Amino acid sequence: MPDRPVIGITSGDPAGIGPEVIESWLRTGAVPPDRLRLFGPGEWINRVGAQLGVSGTALGPSDYRARPGRPDRIGAEIAWEALRMAAESCQSGEVDAVVTAPISKAAMAEVGFPHPGHTEFFASAWGDEPVMAFTGGRLRVALVTWHIPLSAVPVEVTPQRLERTIRAIDWLARAEGIEQPRIAVCGMNPHAGEGGLLGREERDWINPLLQDLAGTGLDLGPSLPADTVFGRMMAGAFDAVVALYHDQGLAPLKTVDFDRSVNVTLGLPHVRTSPDHGTAFELAGKGIARFESLGNAVQVATRLVGYRGLE
Repeated sequence: MPDRPVIGITSGDPAGIGPEVIESWLRTGAVPPDRLRLFGPGEWINRVGAQLGVSGTALGPSDYRARPGRPDRIGAEIAWEALRMAAESCQSGEVDAVVTAPISKAAMAEVGFPHPGHTEFFASAWGDEPVMAFTGGRLRVALVTWHIPLSAVPVEVTPQRLERTIRAIDWLARAEGIEQPRIAVCGMNPHAGEGGLLGREERDWINPLLQDLAGTGLDLGPSLPADTVFGRMMAGAFDAVVALYHDQGLAPLKTVDFDRSVNVTLGLPHVRTSPDHGTAFELAGKGIARFESLGNAVQVATRLVGYRGLE
């Protein structure tokens, strides 16, 4: 475990709120400059380095200046290169974890970025199968599937993926100081299938699998209706929730934790987190974007690096 882990932070799309949110957070002095490394457009890297003493890797043309709220191809290419450089720096040991500011998936696709998002990029760069999870606010949530059509969910939610997600969120909760995490698993169907009347997945294989996993020491019960489980967690009944698809988990989470929640990629050889918001081009350059989620992302990354060092 590094005594003083170094966290790499990517700029995200330079035309979005990522660079200004990072800069605003850096000015709080929450983390010493020598524990941070930035990856982004050269003008920004050089200015922030001169003003705040944070080292970084300058990318893109030296005369490039991003226009807030107006994404372009050069900015998307810089965002992609920042991800590549940060991933390689983590593999080489130059940084101990990566925190990513938001990218524009549409702009990245236009320059050839082949992944649906950050999670898939780091899975490709580092190897292994990722689990998308969220923490840092009032809810701790992991997703079995995420960037796929709703019609594909019944096929893509498999026993292997469900077990992997449950074990990943159990690990995350333990890393955050919970000795025996109480985990709730959402049903796939309304009312968790209502005993087979509204769908058979819960009765046929989800609940039997949860019973088997409970026998290995995990604190689990049968799957629960998704429309009430998040409120029960906020009331203290659970420490974590496993949702089976993207909006099942993220609609409630972003309703209550939008400014605090942190996206965590679990199951990979290195730690990666990010703030749980997008590029917000409509806010860029106005000085009103909040940095709490970015600060939480750095805190969570630091904590997870430390926990890995104790295993």
